[in-house]
Amino acid sequence: MKDVDLNLLPSLQALLELRNVSRAAERMHLSQPAMSAALSRLRRHFNDELLVRAGRGYELTPFAQALAPRVDQALADVQDAMQLRTDFDPAASDRTFVLAASDYVTGVLIRHLRAHIAAEAPGIAVDFVPTSRARIKPGLESFGNIDLIVGPMGFDLAGSTRQLFRDEFVVIMDAANPLLGQRELTVADIATAPQAVGEFGGSIITPPMQFFQRMGQSPAVAARVAGLQALPSVVEGTDLVALVPRMLAARAQGVVAVEFAPNLEVPLVESMYWHPLQTSDPANLWLRSLVQRAVQGLGETVLDAHPVRVGATLPS
Repeated sequence: MKDVDLNLLPSLQALLELRNVSRAAERMHLSQPAMSAALSRLRRHFNDELLVRAGRGYELTPFAQALAPRVDQALADVQDAMQLRTDFDPAASDRTFVLAASDYVTGVLIRHLRAHIAAEAPGIAVDFVPTSRARIKPGLESFGNIDLIVGPMGFDLAGSTRQLFRDEFVVIMDAANPLLGQRELTVADIATAPQAVGEFGGSIITPPMQFFQRMGQSPAVAARVAGLQALPSVVEGTDLVALVPRMLAARAQGVVAVEFAPNLEVPLVESMYWHPLQTSDPANLWLRSLVQRAVQGLGETVLDAHPVRVGATLPS
């Protein structure tokens, strides 16, 4: 290790990610000659070119492609280690925590979270980063700049985990929607109605879409929005229907909620995830405790659902 300059790691990460000496220098607040010198040292150390000219830009060598995720993980582990403390006093701290969560989770939790912070840790801030923009990666790489992720179970999120709360999806529609005049609704009725859906980017298949797949239905998607929070506003005053979590529907105005029959429940289980290295870190322990206490404030959500229920015979 004595011949390795670990100060080169951040520059190496910037070069491998950006594949451009000038842009890497700008990110690291270095001059271009200084970054070029760092690249030369890295090339000598690894005995590999790392970046090779390809037209007007650069490409990573096969060795550099294999090296990039290891560099990301190494820097994430170093950052986690440096954040560990033997003690933590929330009342005296001015730390900013970063919590990745959906707009729905942020909406239902933030009021309760802020009440606890104001009472016991007024100097602390919690920045909510939408999971759709948090660059959630496979493995533990996501925790490089995120202290805690709150996300649904069943999506292979990495890290240590603990279940927080359970919700379920209901159908919402405008009070004038003619579907409400039917004595019975089927899953096919909902699937063929013009539908507004919330999306989270990438290849994520949301629980409502998984439900329709299970039921052998292809929903007639007429509008797409980012996340779930905007769906009630999109549906209000239109012929659209949408599936949203019960807690979100309970807070919405101007729409009517219709429940699924018990045998067609569309569940949603939200959990928190953190890097295993931070399991015993006092600051992260306090943050997890804060989120758990905020969840307790959710209580039992009361929803005045329309008496019509969506039902269907489950496929054999």
